[in-house]
Amino acid sequence: MVKKILYGLLKKFKFLPQKTFIKIYYEYYSGKKLDLDNPVEFYEKISWYKVFFRPKILNQLVDKYAVKAYVEDKIGKQYLNETLAVYDRSSEVDFDKLPDQFVIKGVHGYHFNLIVKDKKKLNKIKSRYLLKKWMSKNQYYRGGKEWAYKDVKPRLIAEKYLEEMGKEVLNDYKFFCFDGSPKFVQIDIDRGSKNSRCYYDMEWNKLDLYTQKIPYYEGEIDRPENFGEMKIVAQKLAANLPFTRVDLYSIQGKTLFGEMTFYPSDARNSFLPEKYNKIIGDYFVLPEIPKGQKYITSLVTD
Repeated sequence: MVKKILYGLLKKFKFLPQKTFIKIYYEYYSGKKLDLDNPVEFYEKISWYKVFFRPKILNQLVDKYAVKAYVEDKIGKQYLNETLAVYDRSSEVDFDKLPDQFVIKGVHGYHFNLIVKDKKKLNKIKSRYLLKKWMSKNQYYRGGKEWAYKDVKPRLIAEKYLEEMGKEVLNDYKFFCFDGSPKFVQIDIDRGSKNSRCYYDMEWNKLDLYTQKIPYYEGEIDRPENFGEMKIVAQKLAANLPFTRVDLYSIQGKTLFGEMTFYPSDARNSFLPEKYNKIIGDYFVLPEIPKGQKYITSLVTD
């Protein structure tokens, strides 16, 4: 208990060296020691990833606007949601010029989402305060020192509001890809309201896998008619990356890109049953750090 309290204090000290900080951060949330020299479980390896995997392209891939150029190059712009506007300062946002429904996101982190279903009900003063607050944040220091976010320029992006007939909230399909190969998909249901989750393998068999803090969805989910295409899209976007999670939407059979993530849950969560932490960790083959270097700074390409 004393150690937990101490680590709870130390994780606020963002000035600590990254390796030291991440060991404290990981143990505080998981209750497990982190061996960066020999990580075994999935979230241990994600913690290693934070420190040692630093190809510059990651800065682009976690940026919710800059990644669109990557997606367009890899698979085509037909998979992208419509961009309505991009803002370098929160003061540039003109709600009057936006449609009745839209979404504004901070490109430089996560949980920076303003979802507007009816502009007439929007509290503009409160929203402007929120946008300004987001622009003052740096995700690297805000969370668990996730390297890819360190140099991402704070910006805001307005996008088309996405909806599907008969659903209050879109299902979010998150493909866990290892060396470009999707192994399983996490499906978030009713995100932002009821919040539940489940997992399926690539043959659409439901897994008994779940996570600690999100309720397990007990029902069955119909396989999307475009699931085959979604797998191909995830594979192409994840090519040459040891691990990435590719988030997609399926709307009336149309595949749309969401985002790419390298540090799911900031390595603060665990899989249950416990065996899955090792099973999924085995999928994740960490690349070797080149001799004479402290970090991996380039991708191995075909």
